[in-house]
Amino acid sequence: MYALVEFKGKQYRAEKGALLKVDRIAADVGSSMTIDSVLLLSGDKVAVGSPYVEGASVSAVVEEHKKDPKITVLKYKSKKDYRRKLGHRQQYSYIRIQDIAGV
Repeated sequence: MYALVEFKGKQYRAEKGALLKVDRIAADVGSSMTIDSVLLLSGDKVAVGSPYVEGASVSAVVEEHKKDPKITVLKYKSKKDYRRKLGHRQQYSYIRIQDIAGV
């Protein structure tokens, strides 16, 4: 059984025991959370929501917070003496899916 969930504007395939890499969330490591925006439930029967499946939810636990490697962005315009160097490290969280509750 799996579910397609929408979390922070992105869609993920959630299976029981799966580890998902999502954008950074403001929650402590070990805290539990519930995702109610389930788009599709697949098991014995397939339930498709419009937009969400009624009564379906996914429970998860925050495992850790990490950062991606640094990305360097260079801006340059020829003959104009314009150069800019910027860096960015995207922060993300790992969540483990505990249970999928459906109809």
